[in-house]
Amino acid sequence: MTKTLLSLGHGYSARALARRLVPQGWRVIGTVRDTDQIAAIEAEGAEALQWPIDFDTALQGVTHVLTSIRPDKEGDPVLRIGREALVRAAPDLEWVGYLSTTGVYGDMDGGWVDEDTELHPGGKRGQMRVLAEAEWRDVPGLPLHIFRLAGIYGPGRGPFAKLRNGTARRIIKKNQVFSRAHVDDIALVLEASMHQPNPGRIYNVCDDTPAPPQDILAYAAELLGMAPPPEVAFEDADLTPMARSFYSDSKRVSNARIKEELGVTLKYPNYRDALKSMLEEEQR
Repeated sequence: MTKTLLSLGHGYSARALARRLVPQGWRVIGTVRDTDQIAAIEAEGAEALQWPIDFDTALQGVTHVLTSIRPDKEGDPVLRIGREALVRAAPDLEWVGYLSTTGVYGDMDGGWVDEDTELHPGGKRGQMRVLAEAEWRDVPGLPLHIFRLAGIYGPGRGPFAKLRNGTARRIIKKNQVFSRAHVDDIALVLEASMHQPNPGRIYNVCDDTPAPPQDILAYAAELLGMAPPPEVAFEDADLTPMARSFYSDSKRVSNARIKEELGVTLKYPNYRDALKSMLEEEQR
C-alpha cells in the first residue's frame, strides 16, 4: 500500500518534509489557500488541493496527516470543519502530526524547558496554541504526535538579505535567548517519528545551541565580510507589536527526546553550521 500524507497547510516546513518523502515513493497531498503556490508544489512532486477541502473525500486512502495550520480566536480551523471526518478516518491512520510551538512554555527568563515543563504562555498566540493542542488531544482514536517547534529558519529565511540591504539591527535585551530549528531538521524529525509512531508523544524540535539573537546577526555579518549592525537597546527599538512579542519569552529548549527516542542526529546542531550552509546555498 502506498504511504499517503495529507499535509494541511502545506507551507515551509511541510514542503521540506515532502521533499524527503516523495523520492521514497510517498504520495503527498498538500492543501493551499493561494493558487499561486500550486505550480511550485506540483513541481516538487506533490499534489495541491485548494483549502477549504471536503475532508471525507481528501482522507480517502490517506495513511498519515500533518497539520501546520495555526489556530485562531475561535480555535483550530482544521478541527472546526474536519473533526468528525478525522474521527471516522482514525482507524485507518498510522500517524497524525500537529506542528505547535515552543511558545506554549512562556517566559522562563533564560531557563531550560523540556516536554514535561508546565505550560505558562504569556501571549495570546501561545495561549491559543495550548488550547489547540488540547483540542487535538481530545479527538478520539487519532494516533497524534505534537511537535513544538522553536524559531524556524533555513533557505530564504535567514538574516543575509536584511544585512545586505541595511535593515538588520542587533536588538539587545538582557538575558534574552532563543532556541532555533533549521527547516531540514524539522523534516528529519517528522520523518523519524513517522517511521516509529508513538501516539500521544510530544517532541521539542530545536538545535543544540540556544543563543541571543544578536549573536546570530553578528556571525552572519562575519560570514558576509561585513561589520555587524549597530546595537539597539530593546527599550529604544521601534518594533511592531508582532516583532515585540517575540522578545517577551526567553528560554532554552531541550531537544534530548528527539535524540533519545527517535534516534535523530541533527544536520545543523548549531546556528554556525546552519548559516554557513545557507550562505553556500545562496551563492550556488
